[in-house]
Amino acid sequence: MRPAEHCAECREATRFVGVAGIPQAGATGRPRARAGYADGMNENLPPCPTCSCEYTYEMNALVVCPECGHEWVPAESGAEDGATTGERVVKDAVGNVLQDGDSVVVVKALKVKGSPSGIKAGTKVRSIRLVDGVDGHDIDCKVDGFGAMQLKSSVVKKA
Repeated sequence: MRPAEHCAECREATRFVGVAGIPQAGATGRPRARAGYADGMNENLPPCPTCSCEYTYEMNALVVCPECGHEWVPAESGAEDGATTGERVVKDAVGNVLQDGDSVVVVKALKVKGSPSGIKAGTKVRSIRLVDGVDGHDIDCKVDGFGAMQLKSSVVKKA
């Protein structure tokens, strides 16, 4: 903290000036509240992971420690799309969420090994099953005329 300085607006001597020149205590010695917080501090900010300082503050999307200068992105408490429950969300080529048993349509022609002709765009596939496949192949299904195979969710759309 720096020694006393004069406040240009109210001509009041401040006792201490904190980080970035923000007055921390007025002439009465009572700490001033930080902007945006009624009691001067946000109770929901985590302590610094480096030095365990409890006086952290937000700066844009980061949380900053005034004592050691460490900056970090806070862990999000409410993640979207069921990520907190461990459930994997699979989306099709246009962003619709897929579920087991859905029907999908292939949006682009696909080459199939061992077949003279591939799967044409517009082929409908019924009752898909979502799996943790290899190389991004997360849909297990049966395609008429080709049999059982795995498809990537980026080449289908919900029917």
